[in-house]
Amino acid sequence: MIDQTVFENKTAAYYTLGCKLNFAETSAIGRQLFHAGVLRARKGQKADICVINTCSVTELADKKGRQAIRRMIQSHPDAFVVVTGCYAQLKPDEIASIDGVDLVLGSEQKLDVIRYLDDLKKKSKGEVITSKTHRIRTFVPSCSADDRTRYFLKVQDGCDYFCSFCTIPYARGRSRNGSIADLVKQAREVVVQGGKEIVLTGVNIGDFGHTTGETFFDLIKALDEVEGIERFRISSIEPNLLTDEIIDFVAGSKRFAPHFHTPLQAGSDAVLKLMKRKYDTALFRRKVERIKSAMPHAFIGVDVIVGLRGETDAYFDEGRDFIESLDFSQLHVFTYSERSGTQALEIGHVVDPRIKHNRSKVLHDISDRKLRDFYELQKNSFRKVLFEHTRHGNRMHGFTENYVRLHAIYDPLLVNKITGVKIGAYNEDEMAMEAVFGE
Repeated sequence: MIDQTVFENKTAAYYTLGCKLNFAETSAIGRQLFHAGVLRARKGQKADICVINTCSVTELADKKGRQAIRRMIQSHPDAFVVVTGCYAQLKPDEIASIDGVDLVLGSEQKLDVIRYLDDLKKKSKGEVITSKTHRIRTFVPSCSADDRTRYFLKVQDGCDYFCSFCTIPYARGRSRNGSIADLVKQAREVVVQGGKEIVLTGVNIGDFGHTTGETFFDLIKALDEVEGIERFRISSIEPNLLTDEIIDFVAGSKRFAPHFHTPLQAGSDAVLKLMKRKYDTALFRRKVERIKSAMPHAFIGVDVIVGLRGETDAYFDEGRDFIESLDFSQLHVFTYSERSGTQALEIGHVVDPRIKHNRSKVLHDISDRKLRDFYELQKNSFRKVLFEHTRHGNRMHGFTENYVRLHAIYDPLLVNKITGVKIGAYNEDEMAMEAVFGE
């Protein structure tokens, strides 16, 4: 039995690295501590508890995690330090050895953090509490609001795909999800809080339904009926799970935005096989064409990785040409990072770091052109924008339903309101199109 008096008059500081799913989970941890009586530490205030939620998608992510842990310890020298997240699940002993860390929690434990906090006394060595990844079966819902008006609703966790380059299945466990009824309830709670836009997040959200016998299509149909939410966005969804019925439903839905984000990872079928992906370039092209046929104005974001072991010059050139030929809006380019325990380490032909850098630049240049072309096509069209809280000098920013970034003179009355505007010219300084009112 936990002595709740331990948490009276205590404060906590939080630091999150990585994906939007991590941010949603940190928010859930914060709410749990708040309900136990722990307040969020104010800026400059020394906290009694520090929670660092880590990422481990690349070696650089691990490094950033270690740096964040040490900064938090330095800023809050007397705090009880808890480290969790993917890095904590994959390399708990490495983190526990950092001087000042008191508790390392794995993926199974992180959303029940109160259970593992006792007297909050500093330890001589970090305690590790994790579960074997294949035994992780629990799904704990979480929802967070960022500082830009939108909410992130976790609908799914874990992954069963085991792509050759990826550690996520080892860090987060097998695919599992919440029930549609519970997720609809959470969406309605966002309405009560005044939220207008929700992004559906997860590790492999198209795989929704493993633990409840439901489907992702069932989920979006149910959420589309939630009164009060103006927009839902689907975060990254695997192309083989992005069905035609999902695309067609979004095209005619009341609340789902014409905005898709789907990982290609490589434009060469040979590299896709090395990655152990579950589709080929022909399928990916069909999905992009289906989206554009149903919604010509839709924004399509695409993930791609450069420099995988085995990616020869010929394979890269083939992939670049395929990517150039697609009608997408923006690339998210990632440089391959070797991760221990992954099958990709068995592949020969290691790509030189300088070549990786050059390939990344080539794809970033393609992305920049594609985004500007997409923005120019939206010029003079009429869209609905949701302006954000954050102020940049005398400017404010927001996104249209099809994810065009707009700027306008700051007006607090427009924050968190869906407003009809005409899209004006692109402003290089703002990196956004102008929002034109009254036309």
